[in-house]
Amino acid sequence: MRALVQRVSEASVSTDGEVVGAIGPGLCVLVGVTHADGPDQARALAAKVWHLRVFDGDDGRMDRPVSSVGGDVLVVSQFTLYGDTRKGRRPSWVDAAPPEVAEPLIDAFCDELRGLGATVATGRFRADMAVSLVNDGPVTLAVEIEPPPGP
Repeated sequence: MRALVQRVSEASVSTDGEVVGAIGPGLCVLVGVTHADGPDQARALAAKVWHLRVFDGDDGRMDRPVSSVGGDVLVVSQFTLYGDTRKGRRPSWVDAAPPEVAEPLIDAFCDELRGLGATVATGRFRADMAVSLVNDGPVTLAVEIEPPPGP
């Protein structure tokens, strides 16, 4: 699984002009799933994101996770994180998991975050979404949890 994690002062996601998820300060997390991912990757990614130290401590250094600053998490599924642009000009989506594989893993990721104590808002799976955010810092990180090795 892959995530693009952005520290935000606020973020929201809308579908058809309706806000379906919104947070104040916290993290906006775009999440992509590949074919070999499973529940273990969803758990590991959630733990990594929840404990990622990207918020300023008392000394001004980034050494506090969202869990310690009372921030929320906005999760938006993003199959395009697995777009392959190595050849040509049109991305290939062959590495992105199909929706029937990805959706339960995105849900598992969100459930795991909630189990860790996060307040989680989400987008709407398979919908055309508009994401609005104010990137704080700006702080943006790519996080990846490798799928298990093949047989």
